Amino acid sequence: MNWNSHEFIWLDWVIIAVGIVAVAWAVWRSVQKDKRLQQGANSEDYLFGKGEPWYIIGAAIFAANIGSEHLVGLAGTGAKAGVGMAHWEMQGWMILILGWLFVPFYQLMNNKLGKIITMPDFLKNRYTPRTGSWLSIITLIAYVLTKVSVTAFTGGIFMESLLGLPFWYGAIGLIVITGIFTILGGMKGVMTLSAIQTPILIIGSFLVLFLGLAALGGGSIPDGWAAMIDYSKTLNNGYGTNHMFHFETGDPFYDEYPGLWVFIGASIIGFWYWCTDQHIVQRVLGQTKGEPNDVVMKRARRGTIAAGYFKILPVFMFLIPGMIAAALAARPDSGFTLTDPDTAFGSMVKFVLPAGVKGIVTIGFISALVASLAAFFNSCATLFTEDFYKPMFKDKSEARYVLVGRIATVVVVILGIVWIPIMMSLGSLYSYLQGIQSLLAPAMVAVFVMGIFSKRITPKAGEAGLIIGFLIGMARLLTNIFTNTGKDTMTGWYWESTTWFWHTNWLIFEIWLLVFIMLLMVVVSFFTPKPTAQQIDAITFTSDYKKLIKQSWNKWDVIASLGVVTLCGLFYWYFW
Repeated sequence: MNWNSHEFIWLDWVIIAVGIVAVAWAVWRSVQKDKRLQQGANSEDYLFGKGEPWYIIGAAIFAANIGSEHLVGLAGTGAKAGVGMAHWEMQGWMILILGWLFVPFYQLMNNKLGKIITMPDFLKNRYTPRTGSWLSIITLIAYVLTKVSVTAFTGGIFMESLLGLPFWYGAIGLIVITGIFTILGGMKGVMTLSAIQTPILIIGSFLVLFLGLAALGGGSIPDGWAAMIDYSKTLNNGYGTNHMFHFETGDPFYDEYPGLWVFIGASIIGFWYWCTDQHIVQRVLGQTKGEPNDVVMKRARRGTIAAGYFKILPVFMFLIPGMIAAALAARPDSGFTLTDPDTAFGSMVKFVLPAGVKGIVTIGFISALVASLAAFFNSCATLFTEDFYKPMFKDKSEARYVLVGRIATVVVVILGIVWIPIMMSLGSLYSYLQGIQSLLAPAMVAVFVMGIFSKRITPKAGEAGLIIGFLIGMARLLTNIFTNTGKDTMTGWYWESTTWFWHTNWLIFEIWLLVFIMLLMVVVSFFTPKPTAQQIDAITFTSDYKKLIKQSWNKWDVIASLGVVTLCGLFYWYFW
């Protein structure tokens, strides 16, 4: 047996088959046990799960974030552009804001206004019912544009590069398997699969990292790291791809990552994604089992702290292996070839891992793809069922609500697949993903931040900010489609008179859009009725909020949180 084969052998296929069956059995057993404890089907338990330990919450948040866009897009970006995109990944510090700032608000709202189980619930109580409905619509559109389409597309690429499956077989197969898994498992299944695949994914990816560095360094990991850095310095017309900030206008990457603007723009997207997106926040919303508020909050916060540490890892798990792949491919004597940067990670798995280990690691990767896509499916079902169907059709059976959520998910999946051809024309995968999020994030960040930190922002101001901000973002998306994301030369009075709108750097546009929406909300607040006392008391800084926070943490929570911030800071210092 050739243990060092650069392709999958029979042993790997046997391990993959046995491993998938074992994972499926473990998830099924966990779901059945949970159903017995819950005494039958319940739509809320199906959608949210209940009372998981903090380390399971942290693993679930991390697993929900890791998808095929990392295995394909982030590694591919590393191979092409180095660490420039690391701004969007080095955001463990941002997850702390979810745990320290938003979790107490959600818990406080649960106490005063009843169960808050979706992000639109938050906006409905702070602003107007219409604001919450619009957030549901925007979020579902975001899942079509940035989640389902991207995951299906990149999942097909990954399966093709790793297992040799035809692209559409891998893409559609991933969706079908995940659909079945989501229908049968619900949130409990997602949580269980997350706990299983997270350690396999982390260990497997770091094996790729270290063995890749050893291959590049002639058996020495430090020499491999030095060789990777030296090679990255020669790229990008001599400006290098080994730093996160590009300050010189002559730098070819300046338009993609302009100076300090890139950090601000990435933080806006990060705030939306980690603190207000249903897909992520859903992991902490269901963490109540009739326990005291401080206990529930402590568990949820510690889950976010754990996720903060996990979130530091993807740069090393995926982006840097992409950089290693590019450096290896540049050496004719290495035996490694890379025809397409998006296949970098799958190619590295086959090249550096020994037989048998390939199979074990592949189980973790497939589980990660399924867990991430299942989390999207589950969030789609939650948003449509809780925010649209239940209010219109009350007193239906729990089985009906679950069925409606599943149908809504199927519709979102179909729309996501239809969007794939358009998505492919809008630039490289990871840049496309962040570009779309930069158009969606400002409106949602504005309404959440202004609603919490200002008692004077009126309900109608929040409604106007969310709707107008979203419409402006969609208008910019349309111009991106027609102008090749601002790269083409456009003629005609319309295009020439609106150059500032469609040609402005995407990150700078995002920042000014956020500023505009906030100013708009302030102006509208001067001319519209003030929020009620109930709206203010439940969702802004109050004495109850401060008391609740003080009861839920100790010095170790603070120390652990500072550790996340310190590690993020050290990464920025090294790759400045």
